[in-house]
Amino acid sequence: MMAKGITRAILLGTVLAMGACGVTYHSPSVKQQAQGAEVRVVPLTAQSVLVANRSSYTPRSLPDIFMRVAGPGQSRGLGTLPEPPEQLSNNRTALETRLPPAITPEPYRIGVGDVLLLATKSAASTVEQLTGLLAAQNQRQGYTVRDDGAIAIPDIGTVSLAGMTLDEAEAKLFQVLVENQIDPAFSLEVSEFNSRRVSVGGAVRDATIVPVTLNPLNLAEALTAAGGITVKDREYSSIRLYRDGTLYQIPVQTFVTRPELGKILLLDGDAVFVDTSYDLDRAMEFYTQALRAAELRRNARYSALQELQIEMQMRQETLRGQRENYRAREELGGLKRDYVYLTGEVRAQSRFPMPFDQQVTLADVLYQQGGFNTATGNPAQIYVLRASDVPEEFGAVTAWHLDARNAVNITLATRMEMRPNDIVFIEEQPVTKWGRAVQQIFPTLLGTVNTAAN
Repeated sequence: MMAKGITRAILLGTVLAMGACGVTYHSPSVKQQAQGAEVRVVPLTAQSVLVANRSSYTPRSLPDIFMRVAGPGQSRGLGTLPEPPEQLSNNRTALETRLPPAITPEPYRIGVGDVLLLATKSAASTVEQLTGLLAAQNQRQGYTVRDDGAIAIPDIGTVSLAGMTLDEAEAKLFQVLVENQIDPAFSLEVSEFNSRRVSVGGAVRDATIVPVTLNPLNLAEALTAAGGITVKDREYSSIRLYRDGTLYQIPVQTFVTRPELGKILLLDGDAVFVDTSYDLDRAMEFYTQALRAAELRRNARYSALQELQIEMQMRQETLRGQRENYRAREELGGLKRDYVYLTGEVRAQSRFPMPFDQQVTLADVLYQQGGFNTATGNPAQIYVLRASDVPEEFGAVTAWHLDARNAVNITLATRMEMRPNDIVFIEEQPVTKWGRAVQQIFPTLLGTVNTAAN
């Protein structure tokens, strides 16, 4: 009995001695003062969230290299075309009429770029429509006449059809099918007319390119395709037709009063321009340079596409290298970032990098890092510590307090916007604080008792 009394006395004396010596457990908490600076504890409510979010903050943006795409560049310049003829002064004389020579309509001849639709019988008595490259892009079935004037038929090879009429092309295909021991029953038609065109511009509603089809194209039809003539003064307006280096002219007033002029047939390469100027030399220059530019574009089409592809590849490699360098600098800590710090009873003491180009909320910070430790953390004591950036306040800190014992209050965390250098702190539960204090004191008590017993 005497030994037990002595042990109790030793235990009591040890506890008192430890307390007197300051050997006690200290846990972090939010207090009203911190080294002379005021700490304002503000409960987090729907109204106070709005106050907390008033402080201005613009998230850092990703570099421009992450916004750019390796799009195609611009094709080589072909020079500026001359301005259309200007309107003359009021001392004008009657416009001269220069009609083009009459032409005899000829059958349509297949040309480069035309899309031919060829239908043959298959073994299952169905119609098989073979698709060329251009037709595949347009989701239409057919063969595109290539630059060499031929079409490529699977299992047969290339068949040159450019310059032939439909009858001549059918006879040629018939011969090819027979030579390859294929049923020569087929049909052939032109589904897209791309090889022969007439340009219409000037004082029309919509400048356009009108294709020449199986039916001969006349002047009235071409103007109608462009939306019609839009000149206000017919008396001093003219329709100019450029053909094979010669400029023809029909006054608009004459064109309206003589319907037969609308039946003038147009040929491939004709350029129709509606204008109110007498300057035939300038009009001639306009057509000459327009045709020269069109010829240059056509000749440079393939080389320009190749250059653009190479340029796109180089741009992609450059962007890829710049982005990889940026990521490497970020991983090595060579870039300035904004952070939010997590401490207290969280899953891991860490810092949370604030994302680029968007705001981040308290809920994002908590739950992207795994949330807080519900076994040891006190949901009633969740704080966002934000130091004042006003020099006159001498380091005052605002502690935005979230009481999450009611789970509904967590919705406030989804609206509470974070700012750089915010500190998210979660206190211990009371039972956790007591358990940790006992856990630290208990080994010391055992050592004291053992010493006394010995």
